[in-house]
Amino acid sequence: MARNFLLFLCALLGVGSAAAQVPTSGNIFFGYSYNHVNFGGAGANFNGWNGSLEGKVLPWVGLVADVSGQYGSSQSIHSVVFGPRVSVSVGRIRPFAHAMFGVSHFNANPGSDTSFADVLGGGVDYRMFHVLGWRFQLDALQTRFFGGSQDDFRFSTGIVLHF
Repeated sequence: MARNFLLFLCALLGVGSAAAQVPTSGNIFFGYSYNHVNFGGAGANFNGWNGSLEGKVLPWVGLVADVSGQYGSSQSIHSVVFGPRVSVSVGRIRPFAHAMFGVSHFNANPGSDTSFADVLGGGVDYRMFHVLGWRFQLDALQTRFFGGSQDDFRFSTGIVLHF
């Protein structure tokens, strides 16, 4: 798991450097993520990570690529979603809302499944210094594993670098 985390972090930073050449502003986020998963009425708590890269296409509209991994006792969920985010800066505070769509993969013993995923949510960035901030984000994550629909919530918090 530590090796996967380091590979992901290097890839995210590399993509962030390359993508910084196209848009004139945006941000990179990486932090802790808590996901409450609901399978057929039985809930489980998963902990993990969440990262995203946003490039601004207008001063208040950006395009976001979001990846996450959450882990339970013998299960894991990985998601990759993309979509628009709207935000506005008010002093040191930047509230935002987003709608993202992509895929999630559920892995457990004895089986696994991949499904469509959508994320609706938002949060707030608090800018501590010129380029460094802290993010609080709450999302509704919907997946469709094993023919059913799961409506979960995901909370993420961590460091955000603005460029």
